[in-house]
This record gives sequence, C-alpha cells and structure tokens, in this order.
Amino acid sequence: MQTKTERNKPTWLLAFCCSRVKVKRSFRIIMAFCRLRSLFSPSKCNSSSFPFYQSFKPRRTFSSSHHLPSHLQNVGFIGLGNMGSRMATNLIKAGFSVTVHDLNSDVLDKFSHMGVATRKTPCEVSEASDVVVTMLPSSAHVCDLEKPFMLDAPVSGGVIAAEAGTLTFMVGGSEEVFAAAKPLFFSMGKGAIYCGGAGNGSAAKICNNLALAVSMLGVSEALALGQSLGVAASTLSKIFNCSSARCWSSDSYNPVPGVMEGVPSSRDYNGGFASKLMAKDLNLAAESAKQTGCKHPLTSQAQKIYTELCNEGHEGKDFSCVFRHYYTGMDEHVDQ
Repeated sequence: MQTKTERNKPTWLLAFCCSRVKVKRSFRIIMAFCRLRSLFSPSKCNSSSFPFYQSFKPRRTFSSSHHLPSHLQNVGFIGLGNMGSRMATNLIKAGFSVTVHDLNSDVLDKFSHMGVATRKTPCEVSEASDVVVTMLPSSAHVCDLEKPFMLDAPVSGGVIAAEAGTLTFMVGGSEEVFAAAKPLFFSMGKGAIYCGGAGNGSAAKICNNLALAVSMLGVSEALALGQSLGVAASTLSKIFNCSSARCWSSDSYNPVPGVMEGVPSSRDYNGGFASKLMAKDLNLAAESAKQTGCKHPLTSQAQKIYTELCNEGHEGKDFSCVFRHYYTGMDEHVDQ
C-alpha cells in the first residue's frame, strides 16, 4: 500500500515531439521520461519497481480505472494537434483520468466541453498528473519543460491509426523505462517494439519510411505504366494484392484516385503523410547511409523524386500523390 507521500512523489514526463517545423501532426516522436518533482534514477526503474508489468497484457480498452497501475492513472497531455488530440482521446477511453493543455484555446474548449480537465500552463498540468505526455513540434520544446530522460519512440500509422488507437511505437532507450511505459503505449496503439539503445527507435523509423517511399514509388510507377499499356489500375491492384507484388502501398494505401475509399488519394491527396515529411525522412536516410558507408541508390533516387515533388508545390499533399504529380497517372472511377 502506497502512502500519500509516496503516491505524490513521482511524476513522469512522456514527451512526444517531432523535429519538424510548422507541423502539429507527429509521426517521428521522441519519448522522454523524467520526474518533475524529483530526479529520475535509472536504478529505480526496473521490473520490481513496476510490478504491474509482470502481469500486464496489452488490451484495447479498460472496463474501469481499477485495471490501471495506480501511479499512472492521472495523465497529463500537452499538445493537442491532429495526432495528439486523438491519442489523448484514446487515453480517456482507456480509463485514464486526463488533464490537457494546448496553446490553441479552441481545442481546449472542445476538450472542456467533453468534460475533460484543462489547464492554462504545462506546470499546472504536471501538478495534476502522475504522468505527462506531450506531443510537441520539436525536442527543444520538451527541453523547455524539463531535461528529460529520453526514449526515442517514433510512431507508425498516421492520423487514421492515432484515431483508431492502432499506432505502432518503435522505441529506443532504457528497456526498463520502456517496460514501465507499456500500459500507455497500448492505450494509444496496437504495438510497441523495443529496438535497443538510445536512438534505435528513430533509426528504425527512418528505415521503415525509406522502404515505404520506395514501395510507393514502385507501385505508382507500375500502375502508371499499366494504364499506359491499357490495363486499368483497379485491375492491376487486384492482381498485385493476390500475388507477389502485394504490399501496404497497394492493398491499404492505394495511390490511384477512385480505386480505394478512405485513403488520401480518394480526397485529392489531402491529409495523410505530407510529401515534405517523406522528403525530410529520405534526407535523414541518405545522410545516415553516407555516415555509415552504406550503399543507397534507391534512397538517392527516392530523395530526388520527393524533393522535386515538393519544389513543384506539392509538399503539403500526401506522399502518394507521386502517382499523379510525378508519374502523371490518371484517376479512375470504379463501379461499386
């Protein structure tokens, strides 16, 4: 049984941030843990310090707060952009008591009308919380709050997965701290994969997005070629999706307008993962490859294509717009 003093002592910060400019939606994140009222000691963060982890099993929702670790029930959330607002909502659905803050007063009003506690400053949020989660534009904003004990934890899945609570977290840093954070990860996503030491989460994300970019380019090029040869993209997509060419870019995120509903190509490539963000990730991949002496011809070509796409004014469109704006592929209207 925890005493009141022990209960009030630790407040942790989970800081989600992305190192990009003027974008609220965060796909690359750095997760940081620290105590705001006392310094963090890694030696104190182990499986015995967090007994709930021994029996913890991922679950999408909780029937009541009694299923939650006692020291994680009160969660603060700072940064309620496209990703953060959805992640905070999923924490609420999971049974956490959430207190929020954002510079956008309109967003705060929306949460307030939902019955969620709001605060005017990050400090007020920390005072009301056991854990503080932030979704901020850059790591500098996190450091303004507190010098954190870092876990880099990029996410995959985007806004759709953030809303559905099906994000995947790629985590680098202390394995003990990662273990302590699992209940929060699985309240906002479907998976959390430990990638090793500090920086490995971000490295994994770079590699994932490199593969995604090359995949999208390959699918777009093949579909555009098929159209020029008289084969409908919808027909080719059916072939891809039941044969060796099947991939996420063809069966879940098809780039051809009219072939698939609910994806950016069905709404003029609005929403989704902006081309400028893919270009930035490819720049990071190319830089990393050069530093490690790794051959990267596909990275270089993808980097060139997405840079060109951005320079032509399509930087805000989803990266699948490469089908239309680089390969000049045609829209299709498929009869349902």
